[in-house]
Amino acid sequence: MHRTSTIITGILAATTLVLAGAIAGFFYAYSVSVMRGLDAADPQHAIAAMQGINATIRNAAFAPAFFGMPAMAALTGLFLFMTRQRPAAVAMVLAVVVYLLGALVPTFAVNVPLNDALAKAITPADAQEAVAIWSSYSAPWTWWNHLRMAFSTASLLLVGLAIFLCGLRHRP
Repeated sequence: MHRTSTIITGILAATTLVLAGAIAGFFYAYSVSVMRGLDAADPQHAIAAMQGINATIRNAAFAPAFFGMPAMAALTGLFLFMTRQRPAAVAMVLAVVVYLLGALVPTFAVNVPLNDALAKAITPADAQEAVAIWSSYSAPWTWWNHLRMAFSTASLLLVGLAIFLCGLRHRP
């Protein structure tokens, strides 16, 4: 492989790895801290806090990892195929499929609708009503986030495997 192809492969793969790590870490942080912290708070405060989080999450810092990772992995996989690095390309394409099916689809099929429903909720003054609203939101949202975390982490591992396979090909 030409030196230019090696440099391009490195840039594409490294960018994909960073994006995959960022989004896996994002879901991980929600699973191990954010949702646990909100569950430990007063439900009235948890509802208001999550509404604030959901209102601001769609931003220029989040989008590159969430949407950019599968796009970058697909581009990297295509480049790997074009440069005849088939095993690495297959691993990279699998990273895309795993992420799309296990993170992106559940986000739009489950987590976003739950977020939209919570956004419409008016934080009740009655504590028991707040408990009911929060628990009906938090439990399913968190379960699906754990799934997104697991799949995005699997995708990250596949990106790492693709990079490893590229390295094997270039060993003397």
